[in-house]
Parts: sequence; structure tokens; C-alpha cells
Amino acid sequence: MKRDLKGIIAEMTLEEKAGLCSGLDFWNTKGIERLGIPSIMMTDGPHGLRKQRASADHLGLFDSVPATCFPSAAGLATSWDRDLLRKVGVALGEECQAEEVGVLLGPGANIKRSPLCGRNFEYFSEDPYLSSQMAAEHIQGVQSQGVGTSLKHFAANNQEHRRMSTNAVVDERTLREIYLASFEGAVKQGQPWTVMCAYNKLNGEFCAENERLLTDILKEEWGHEGFVVSDWGAVNERADGLKAGLELEMPSSAGTGDQKIIDAVRSGRLSEENLNVAVERLLRVIFKAVDYKKLDATYDVEEHHRLAREVARESMVLLKNENNILPLAKEGRIAVVGALAKQPRYQGGGSSHIKPTKLDDIIEELTKSAGSQATITYAKGYDLDSDASDSAQIEEAARIAGGSDVVVIFAGLPERYESEGFDRTHLRIPDNQIKVIEAVGAVQSRVVVVLSNGAPIEMSWLSSVNGVLEAYLGGQAMGGAIADLLFGDANPCGKLAETFPVQLSDNPSYLFFPGDGDTVTYNEGIYVGYRYYDTKKLRPLFPFGHGLSYTSFEYSDLTVNQTHIKDSDEIIVSVKVKNCGTLAGKEIVQLYVRDVASRVSRPDKELKGFGKVSLEPGEEKQVTFTLDKRTFAYYHVGLQDWVVETGDFEVLVGKSSADIVLKETVHVISSLVIQPTFTRNSTVGDVLEHPQLVPVIMELVKHSPFSSPADVEGDGLSSEMMAAFLKYLPIRGLAAFSGGALTEDMLDKVILNLNKKSLV
Repeated sequence: MKRDLKGIIAEMTLEEKAGLCSGLDFWNTKGIERLGIPSIMMTDGPHGLRKQRASADHLGLFDSVPATCFPSAAGLATSWDRDLLRKVGVALGEECQAEEVGVLLGPGANIKRSPLCGRNFEYFSEDPYLSSQMAAEHIQGVQSQGVGTSLKHFAANNQEHRRMSTNAVVDERTLREIYLASFEGAVKQGQPWTVMCAYNKLNGEFCAENERLLTDILKEEWGHEGFVVSDWGAVNERADGLKAGLELEMPSSAGTGDQKIIDAVRSGRLSEENLNVAVERLLRVIFKAVDYKKLDATYDVEEHHRLAREVARESMVLLKNENNILPLAKEGRIAVVGALAKQPRYQGGGSSHIKPTKLDDIIEELTKSAGSQATITYAKGYDLDSDASDSAQIEEAARIAGGSDVVVIFAGLPERYESEGFDRTHLRIPDNQIKVIEAVGAVQSRVVVVLSNGAPIEMSWLSSVNGVLEAYLGGQAMGGAIADLLFGDANPCGKLAETFPVQLSDNPSYLFFPGDGDTVTYNEGIYVGYRYYDTKKLRPLFPFGHGLSYTSFEYSDLTVNQTHIKDSDEIIVSVKVKNCGTLAGKEIVQLYVRDVASRVSRPDKELKGFGKVSLEPGEEKQVTFTLDKRTFAYYHVGLQDWVVETGDFEVLVGKSSADIVLKETVHVISSLVIQPTFTRNSTVGDVLEHPQLVPVIMELVKHSPFSSPADVEGDGLSSEMMAAFLKYLPIRGLAAFSGGALTEDMLDKVILNLNKKSLV
């Protein structure tokens, strides 16, 4: 419905305008009945709806309406499946409509800087491209149902430790290429109705008051059309936040924030026009939610549970499959060990905790899938509420393991190990679980471990087992999905969206996480995740993009439609993928780009494309990618823009960041010519990089004792050594070593000439 928003605003009092900029209560916006402005509900749930019951506590932390619990973002991202993420979004939107929710608070697009972050289960990836693609599909799916999303937590909220007061100190290039890029694609492609600002400071300013972040970048540069809402309780100074671009404060401040806005307008510190713009953005979304509201909306609970099972299957990653222990035969004696098989960890802790519509019983699902020819026995093995080992439980586990044909151990992180609100301090699973795995491995040569965890773990026990299935936090249908994969009713097809390090100290942020007091400096820069491991040539436990299948795939015929392009051109890359095994399966094809020679520091490779393809045995398909300027660019801080250097780039196609199978070279010509400016302190080498300037600088060199680098020999100095010395010698150094042959006047004239000729 078309409305005259400016007309409505003109009828509002100052108090009404200010009041609209904060919540009515914990979850609802304010309405203004006399002007026909309704209240809408916003509620938690990136991977499922968490709407509190009317009778529940005001925070809504302890009781909520039943909703489908899908895998958390850590698992969703390992599907690398855009269509699947959109399906999940559609289902979430349907459930929101059924519960009269106007805005779903999610998805989370923060980068996984450290595997210790307690909320990593709620974020997609360590890679900004993959993260932004997954977030965009999630957003589009939800919003296709007439329900808004709230992309969060903007920005650099990469730890739980002191998250409400921490100052994240991030250099501009790192911010643009890694931490903002994860949000940028999601905003531009998905256009979320709202964006939620983070608790923390970014480079000295609270995100809730950061005008450059909320207005200059988000609204003006990226074109965000919705409004910014605070994370719950993130507001520091309300009037400053509104001026910076924070339209809505949540939850209700009981009038305190409203009065601060009113006082700021009346004192002239905040213009009423600024307030009007904020109110218009709010009204646009509020009325959109009302117009798209579906009366008597319902959803199919069973169908959504089936979708949750499909999503969980697609999201689990087969990390190890030694001697093809998987899939398991549907016969013989199968031992199941581990308390997590009876008390599954299927979702993360904190504000995204869902009350599922139903929950799979893992052992029941395993029994159904195994069939009548198999016998399943169970041993608890360990307690979840303690790290202490129970010798009787370990002995029982070893006993049934020794008498079985194969053992499946359920292990991982209990909720007390990872949750919103705190970070982990190490990457180990509880000691009692490790002892069970080792004890079982000592008496049984056929062991599979199924992991339930929201983030990477160390695996000192890896050599004791044949198979490892990473189930992440697989949602309410996790049990059925695990059974499908273990017994081969489905083929594993997930791949890691983050690197698993051998040990915590291998992580690039190790020395800088979680910071000193309230300051955390991102000294690792752009070298996050695989960008660091691949560039440093440090072998991880499992690399980014890794994942096994019960079939095998071959890549061939990598083609690029143009190998010499301008940076304004697009190129088409295609590769053929064939299923060479006997089972149907899906393969995730990953495309990376490497700048062969760059003047600036760049990672060994960066993900720039991916595609998931389904193949029957013997079937071959072509996967196609479109690459543009951004594919080859880095962020130039001085120019405040994305820049491509003229030169060769390798297009790399592979099965993971560490398993590149095909490559092609493309020469890209930059449309931007950066004119150098030379001073007395520019080096000789700086000048020699520009062929047209070589004669000018050599006029100076011939007056120095160095002569020409190519002519220096003897006296124990090689021409290579002298050339290296000269390369980093400031131009003024030629005069200093000339014994008076080069005067200051001559030096100034040559520098002037260098700058003139560099413009030609």
C-alpha cells in the first residue's frame, strides 16, 4: 500500500518521533494509534524462531513457542549450497508469519577470526565471500515471505570476551577486505530490512555511534534502504547514536533514550531533519511488515522437520574415512558409545536457543536405519556435566567395543564449553571423552567418531580412529541425518567453511586474542583462516574447503573465455566435473585467485567462487563462474577504493584450499594508473620500477661512486650486492656519497624532472 510517509511524519509531535526510535518493550516496536502506525515484533532466531510465550519471563530466555530448529550457521555454511540456504530462509519466514513476527534477528555474518569465539556456531565462515553468499541467500529466503531480517552484528564482533566494552582496532584494508566484506555482499544482494549494530567499539567508537560505519559505508556507499537497530543494550549515548545512523534502540529504555533525543533536538545538538530521516526509515519497514502480513498463516511441521533433516545431511562433513570404514554395513554388531548419543547437542547456547517442534532420538534413528540384520548396543562412556572420568563407564565402553564389529563414538563439546557470553580458552574436548576414545581404540580397530560442536577442536586422538564425521550442531533432525550418512542412505557432501588447526597456537590470531583489557588489536591483518595457513605453508589438521565423499570426482577442461582483459571486463570460467565412482554424490567446486606478483602483501589465494553440483555415477557436468574486477582487486587505503594491479593472476580450481587440481593464468590490465610522487627520500629502486624514468635516475647514479649497478665489479663487492644496496638507497643518498659531485640544487632539479616525466 502506498503511503505518504513524509505527510505522516509532519503530523507527528517531537515526542512521538523520538518515541518511535525505541522499543515498546523487550521485543516490540512502539505504535502510534492516532496516526495508524502499528507495533511490530522482532525476535531472535538465525536458525529457528525463538519467540517467547506471553506468560514467559520478559527476556524470553526460558520459554518460547515450539519452532523448527535447523542446523546453526556453522553447519549451514558447510553445505556451500545457495539454494538450500534460501529454502531454510523460506521456512523460517513461514514460521514467523504463523507467529506474527515482523523481523527475525539474523543471520550473523561476523568472521570467525579465532576458533575460540563462543558464538562461532552462529556465524558462517572465516571467509568473507562464502559468508556473504550464505547470508544473502538466508536473507532473501526469509524476506520472500514478507518477513524482515536483521543482519548482525555490524561490525568486528569477533569475540564474546568483554564484548560490550571491547575496542576492536582494525586497519582499514583488513576491515574492508575481511570484516566489512562479509556484510557488504549480504547487504547489496540481500537488502535486509534491518542491520543490527554490534556492542563493541570499532577503532575507538562504539558501533552504535559510528557514523562512518552506519551512515557513510552502510547507507551511502552500500545503499542500505532499511534501518539500523541496536543489539539489545548496545546503546551508549542515544542522541549520538541517532545522529550517527542508529534508528532504533532495543529494548525499551523506559523513556530515557527518547528524552535524550528530545533534549538534543531542542538544544540544537541534533537537527529535527536528522530525526525525520530516521523515522522515515523506521516507518518504511514497519508498514512493509504490516502490508506483507499473512492472515491465519500456518506451516507444515512435519515438512519442515523433513527439510531440517535434508539440511543437516547436506551440512555434515566427512573429515576422515580410512579404509572406507563408512558407510557401515547394515548387519552385525554395532556399538554406540557416548552420552551425546542420548543427550544430543543439536544447537548453540544463548539467545538463539530454540524450543524444537520435535527432536530425533539418535539411537532410535540408528536402529531404524541399520535394520533387522544389525544389533546395536550402547554404553554411556562419560558424563556431560563433568570432565572427570569414570573408570566403570570407560570399562563398560571398552567391553562392548571389544565384542562388536564396529564402534560409533559420539563426542564433542558440551554446552558448558561453548555458548554466547564467553569464549573458549582451548580447543580440546573434555578429557573424559578423550580417554573413552583412546580406550575404545585400544581394543577395537574399527572406530568412527561423530562430532557435535560449534567450532573447531583439536584431535590428539585422531590416529586412534578410522572415521570422523563432523555433524556440527545439526538441529532437531540431526539424529536422522547422522543415520542416513553412517549407513549410506545419503552421501556426505559438506565441506569445511573454516580451518581446523592442529593446535590452538597455529591460529593467526593466537598472540592477539582476546586482547589486553578492552583493547584487541587485529595484528594478523588480512591473514585470517586459510589466507594465513596457505601463505605461511602451515599444514592444518583439516584445511578450509575439505570434505570427503563415498564416491570420487575428477575435474577437467578448465577454460577461460579471455586470458587478456581489462579490469572492467568480466570473464567466464568453466570446468568439467565427473563422478567417477559407483554412488550418486554432490561435489563443491571451489575457485580461488592468486595475484602472481603484487606490490602489496596479498594472501597465497582467496576464494572468489564456488558451485555445488549433483552427479549420478559416470555423469559429467560443467560448472561456470563469472569473475569481475572485485575478483582481482585489493583495497587501496590511500585511494579508498578497490584497485587491480596490472599483471598476471592465476585462476585456481580445486576441492579445498589445499587441494588445487587445475589452474589457468589471466593477464589483467588496470584501468587505474597511479602516478608516483618522488621525494628526496624515495629510493633508487622506486624510480627504477618505471622504465621511462631509468635514464633520469642513471644521470644521478653516474655522478656517484656506484656508477651503474651493472658495471660494479671487484673490490669484493658483486654487482648483485651493489644493485641491492642501490635499490633501497634514498635518492638523497646519491648526493651524500658523491663527494660534492652532486649538489643539492642538482638533486632538486632531478626530482622535479622525475615527477614531470612520471606524468607522461
